[in-house]
Amino acid sequence: MTKVRKIAASDEADWRRLWKAYLDFYEVELPEAHTAKLFQGLIKGEPFFAFVAEKEGAVIGFVHGLPHPSSWSDTGYCYLEDLYVDKDVRGSGAGRALINAVYEEAKSRGLSRVYWHTNEGNQTARKLYDKVATLSDFVQYRMD
Repeated sequence: MTKVRKIAASDEADWRRLWKAYLDFYEVELPEAHTAKLFQGLIKGEPFFAFVAEKEGAVIGFVHGLPHPSSWSDTGYCYLEDLYVDKDVRGSGAGRALINAVYEEAKSRGLSRVYWHTNEGNQTARKLYDKVATLSDFVQYRMD
């Protein structure tokens, strides 16, 4: 059985292990100072909130949500920025449980939408996303 709960300071080592795997999946490297600052923000709940998934006492996944105002909504939206489940336990329901935790948190804050992006080729994740949400017609553009 997967249990989802708010992230705690005691989760740092597990979160860092999973965060590294997540970044490796996307072939991204971030400075240690950024990772440390992010984790502290997750613990404080500002500006992100975060949950972890546990199975048999082991942390197996995380999710980060970012509430924000929207020009299209009086109540604001929630961007599900990061979601990762250990590859050895994918398909166990942990990903769905983490998404549901973000949805429930967003609802409790009165936010009218939860949305996220994924890599077009991330078929494993997209199978889940197609079951729990509606695919948007929007295309993302960037300026770095």
